[in-house]
Amino acid sequence: MAITENTRRDERGGFLLFLALITLALVFVAWPFASALLWAVLAAIMFQPLYCAILRTVRGGENRAAIITLLILTVAIIVPAVLIGEVILDQATDVYLAIQEQRIDASFYFDRIHDGLPLRLREMLDASGYGEFEALQERVSQFLRDSLGAIAQRALAIGGNAFAFVLSFGLGLYVTYFLLRDGRRIGAVVAQALPLEPAIAGRLVEKFVAIVRATIKGSIVVGLVQGALGAATFWIVGVPSAVLLGLLMAIFSLLPALGPAIIWLPIAIYLLATSAIWQGLVVIASGVLVIGLADNVLRPILVGRDTGIPDWIVLVSTLGGIATLGLGGIVIGPVIAGLFLASWSLFREQREAARDAA
Repeated sequence: MAITENTRRDERGGFLLFLALITLALVFVAWPFASALLWAVLAAIMFQPLYCAILRTVRGGENRAAIITLLILTVAIIVPAVLIGEVILDQATDVYLAIQEQRIDASFYFDRIHDGLPLRLREMLDASGYGEFEALQERVSQFLRDSLGAIAQRALAIGGNAFAFVLSFGLGLYVTYFLLRDGRRIGAVVAQALPLEPAIAGRLVEKFVAIVRATIKGSIVVGLVQGALGAATFWIVGVPSAVLLGLLMAIFSLLPALGPAIIWLPIAIYLLATSAIWQGLVVIASGVLVIGLADNVLRPILVGRDTGIPDWIVLVSTLGGIATLGLGGIVIGPVIAGLFLASWSLFREQREAARDAA
């Protein structure tokens, strides 16, 4: 009997070891396409309701509904994103080359802004040490080189690895198709395979899907809307590289409190300081009345009820996710934070239930 139990224990341990090793091997093999697979999963989660609606109204079964959903995704999101991305990359490259070739005289713009400020504000800046251009030149130049240079280098990297980019893009669309069609069945199988109680596994899966949708709608969609409004405003008043500035506003919209104002407020101050009065007033009015209110209006409509994650945790997890995982960290960071809070909440409920039962 003891030999039988030991044999079963060894066999189970050997199987678990094999399962862990083969899982790591699969992750290693698929890792070059991790980004494409990640965005395929996110796209399938976001467009699953649309797929279900099309499936109910269109004849032809699941395959046709998945194809139609994929076509809508391509026409409505992917094609415009590629076109806008080309404009942004061109503007970023032009600005970066202008800085490298010293065709942009930053000291000239700084002096114009400094001289156009009220006397008391200029005195405060001079007393704090920020009134001297030399004290800020290196920091500003380094910031511009890092940010714009990264965008320009990314453009060159995409162009130099066009085959890998096209392969990843095609693989992402291919996987999205199957996840749209079989996503619910795959999700149910994954939930059953998790080494957790069925109730806990189900709640974690539901929390994962809810956080993904809330993060994409509340951060990415709202940020893109604010960036588009900012780009339109800059184009109206004649600010150069308006689309690039709109992208920066969309990125900074992830930050609470100031958010897009980090971009449009200095531009408005520069316009006012350089006697472009109506342009500066238009930027301020758009920033306060249009761009600033877009978050308050759109977020409740798109997200609905709060996901239960405090704002400061969303900020830390988002910035940490971007620093660790790149662009995908915008979603992965808050998802990890949400699952962390949900797991500890479930653990606390289990302890309370066990205490009550005792």
